[in-house]
Amino acid sequence: MNAPATTELPVVVIGAGPIGLAAAAHLLDRGIEPLVLEAGPTAGTAVRDWAHVRLFSTWNEVVDPAAEKLLTPTGWTPPDPAAYPSGGDWSELYLQPLADALGDRIRFGATVTGVSRAGRDRVVDAGREQQPFVVHIVHADGHEERSPARAVIDASGTWATPSPAGGDGLPALGEKAAAGKITYRVPDLKDPAVRARYAGKRTAVIGSGASAFTALASLAGLARADDGAGTKTLWILRRGIVGSTFGGGEADQLPARGALGLAAKAAVENGHADAVTGFRTEAIDRDADGRPVLVGEDGRRLEAADEVVVLTGFRPDLSFLGELRLGLDERLQAPVALAPLIDPNQHSCGTVYPHGHRELSHPEPGFYLVGTKSYGRAPTFLAMTGYEQVRSVAAAIAGDLESADRVELTLPETGVCGGAGLFDAPGTQEADGGGCCAPAPQSVRLAAPAAVGDAAGQAPAGGCCGS
Repeated sequence: MNAPATTELPVVVIGAGPIGLAAAAHLLDRGIEPLVLEAGPTAGTAVRDWAHVRLFSTWNEVVDPAAEKLLTPTGWTPPDPAAYPSGGDWSELYLQPLADALGDRIRFGATVTGVSRAGRDRVVDAGREQQPFVVHIVHADGHEERSPARAVIDASGTWATPSPAGGDGLPALGEKAAAGKITYRVPDLKDPAVRARYAGKRTAVIGSGASAFTALASLAGLARADDGAGTKTLWILRRGIVGSTFGGGEADQLPARGALGLAAKAAVENGHADAVTGFRTEAIDRDADGRPVLVGEDGRRLEAADEVVVLTGFRPDLSFLGELRLGLDERLQAPVALAPLIDPNQHSCGTVYPHGHRELSHPEPGFYLVGTKSYGRAPTFLAMTGYEQVRSVAAAIAGDLESADRVELTLPETGVCGGAGLFDAPGTQEADGGGCCAPAPQSVRLAAPAAVGDAAGQAPAGGCCGS
């Protein structure tokens, strides 16, 4: 029997999160069969891990148009477009119905361990582009298989690979030994067991993006509660506090994102959190009672904490893509054409414009990184950015370059403008136009609190410049 033509093969989509499922919907809308491979047991496995966190985007901004088109005939009822879903809402009310509509085009418990060209490792040129992709899969029961594909869209995200506490990008000395006292996720303080772990305790929060803001605001809410007396937060920043540290505030075109930054600011101003700036963690020691003690690269030792929350961003897992020819920026590990648009050394969060298949392509034709994984180590990704990415990529795979090259999205600005410059450089000052990051090594408590409502529980993605 002759092998099927490459165009008769499915497009493999890695990951059944919001962007992967949207990619499948766009492919179907183009008459192309997708095969979605999800390592977890359900749609949106990663999103379910932060089910307690509320997004700073409304339903109108987190439902993909092609996905809605696929869902409508099933009797699906769209949620209130102006409401803000939690991760749990997003999973149950949108991602799971979308997965159900895609049916057996999704395989759960299917971990991708390798992607290559059939019969060609990364060294071989001869006939390379004429060969289909081959995707190596290990199923939950241990069974292995290889699936051919006409193209591959990697939407596997970065959730499984959080960045460590160490200021040099490596785990701090003692970080692994202190694992029992460290979490790399925003704590779910509605869970009684988790709440008891932090109530009345001293928690060090490392990071300066939206996840850190969420943790600061949530822990401040716990400190105000009857069962939270004595709860205290130490906020560790690698840079200093300047006007744009807390985001765009009321100038943010995503109001809930602006409110999240203001809530974090209020946590500091009201004395629920003390900020330590210009601190890059080198080691995590223990005191006589076994509590973690953060040690900076400058030799400073902070007061012992009971718990440490590390929210320093995420990084892509490229381990299973070693046989493909990728074009990645040496700093961000993002596609080379996309990296200059999202580099936090050069841009604030509001300067990224929509992009598509050309910025996401690689020297390996037919392979695309999309979603948060396309951003590599850069922060500030929005779902609507991913939806525009996969719309363009699906059009390109279908051969409709006119549509693929057309921009069909306007992104909201953050209210933080200007380039960030060298955002970890000591002594950097904020320019008139904004900028993000200027360290001044000291412990500070901001003056005169503003009248800010409690906005705890926002999205774990976004924020400016990383940490």
